[in-house]
Amino acid sequence: MSKNSQAKKSKGQLLSFIPTGEYYFSKGLKAFHRRDFHKAIKYLKRAMQLEPGEPMIVCQLAIIHTELGEYKESNELLHLILEELDEEMMECHYFLANNYAHLGYFKDAYAHVTLYLREEEDGEFVEDAEDLLEILTLEADDLDDELYEQDDLIKKQEQAKELLESGHFPKAVKLLKDVIEEFPEYWSAYNNLALAYFYLGELEKAAKTLDLVMEKNPGNLHAMCNKLVFAYFQKDEKETAAISNVLKKVKPILTEHQFKLGATFALIGEYEPAYNWFRKLYKQGYEGDGSYYYWFSYAAYFTGKEQLARSLWNKVLELNPGKAGLEPWHEEHLAAEDFEDHDTTILKKLDSDYIEERLFALFLISLSEKKETWLLSKEIVKNAKFSSLENQYVNMVKVGKIDNSQLVVAHETAKALYEHHHPIGSVEAGLYLMWFSVFVEMSEANVALKNKDALAAATEYVWKKLRNEKSSQKLVAQQYGLSSSTLRKYITLVNGYLQ
Repeated sequence: MSKNSQAKKSKGQLLSFIPTGEYYFSKGLKAFHRRDFHKAIKYLKRAMQLEPGEPMIVCQLAIIHTELGEYKESNELLHLILEELDEEMMECHYFLANNYAHLGYFKDAYAHVTLYLREEEDGEFVEDAEDLLEILTLEADDLDDELYEQDDLIKKQEQAKELLESGHFPKAVKLLKDVIEEFPEYWSAYNNLALAYFYLGELEKAAKTLDLVMEKNPGNLHAMCNKLVFAYFQKDEKETAAISNVLKKVKPILTEHQFKLGATFALIGEYEPAYNWFRKLYKQGYEGDGSYYYWFSYAAYFTGKEQLARSLWNKVLELNPGKAGLEPWHEEHLAAEDFEDHDTTILKKLDSDYIEERLFALFLISLSEKKETWLLSKEIVKNAKFSSLENQYVNMVKVGKIDNSQLVVAHETAKALYEHHHPIGSVEAGLYLMWFSVFVEMSEANVALKNKDALAAATEYVWKKLRNEKSSQKLVAQQYGLSSSTLRKYITLVNGYLQ
C-alpha cells in the first residue's frame, strides 16, 4: 500500500459524536437568549430526555413557559422539581409565586414567596421577592380570609373543634352555622359542619354541605378529603377509589394540606401515600400534635417500618399517655376508644367549659373502680368550674343519695341508658352527652323529672334518629318496658329541650 493511500484512509475516518443532555441544554440556553422560545423548548425537552433527573434543565424549561404566559405548564415543572428532583431548590418557590400571582391565586403566591424569603435570606431573587410580597400585601383584600382571620373567628372555630372532639355534635352544628352566617366564605366552617352532620348520622346534610363547598370553592382540599372519608365509612368502594385516585395526584405546598392528605389516607388504610406525606413533613422539620405522630406511627408500621413506628409511638405517649394500648401492633386494638375508667378522658371532660361534659365525667366516675380516688382528687375537690348542680352530683356519687329529685332522676336515667349501651365508646359518648345536655336545660326550666326509663328511651330514640340508625318507637318502647304512647310523650319532651 502506498503512502498516499494511507493518508487518504486517515482522512476518510469518521469520528463518532453522541449529543448529551448538556449539549442540548447549552443549545436551549442560546435559543432562549435569542428569544427563540419555541426552539429553546425543543432543545430543553430533548435535554430532559437524555438527563431526566437534572433539575436545572427542568427549571429552565419552566422559566421559558412562564415567558410564554404558560403558567400552568411552568408550575407543573416547578412542582416536579420540588417534589421529586430537588426539594432544596428554593428559587422554584419564587418562580411559583410569580406564576400564581399572574394567575390571580394570591394566597398560593403569598405562601411560596414567604417560604422563599424565609429559607433564602441571601438568595439571588430576594429583592424581587420582597417587591412581590409588597404587591401581594397591598392586594390583601383579595386574599382568602384564612390569611387574615379575625380573633373572634379563630375563637369560634376552636370552640367548634372542641365540641366536635368531645362528641357534642348538636352544639357544634349551632355554633358552625353562626360562623357561616357571619363569615359566608369561611370554608373551614363548612367542612367542620359537614363532619358534625356526618357524626350525627345526617348523611344527606353532610353531603350537601360538602357539595356547596366544592361548588363555591372548587378544588377545596379539605372538602375532597372529607368526601373520601364519608365514602369510605359508607362502604362506597367505587366512590372511595375514585376520590382516592384523584387525591393521590394532588401535590399541595401548604403544611396544613399535606397533613390533611396524610391523615386522610391513613384513616382509610392507604398507608403508603400517607407515609410519604408524613415523611415529607418530618424532613421539613414539622412538629405536629399528637394526632400527627399517631397517624405517622400507623403509616410507618403498616408499610413495614416497625422500628420507626415504635419510635414515633413513644412521642404519641409523651403527648397523650391515654393512647397506651392503641398502638398499631396491639393485637386487641379497638378503633373506638373505651371511655369507661379512662383517666385521660375523664380529666379532659372535668376541665371542659361545658357543664354537660363535666356531668358526664362525674357519671363515669360513679362507674369507676377508682371512684374513691377520683372523689379525693384536686380535679374534683378544687374544680372552680363546678356549679352548685355539679357539687350536688359529687355529693350524691359519694353518699348515694341527695335532696334533689331532679338530679337523682337524671343519674338514674343515665344508668338506664348504661344498661343498654355499655361499654361506653366514643360513639356511645354522644348519647350520654345528649342526655346531660337535655337534663341541664330541663333543670334550668325546673321541669319535674319522674320516669327514668321513659327519659332514657326517648333520648335513645332521638339520638338514633339523628344518626339515621334504623329504629322504631315500638321496639325502643319494648326494650325499656314502656307503652308506645308514653314513649311518644317523652320524645316530644326531649326534642323540645334538645332544640
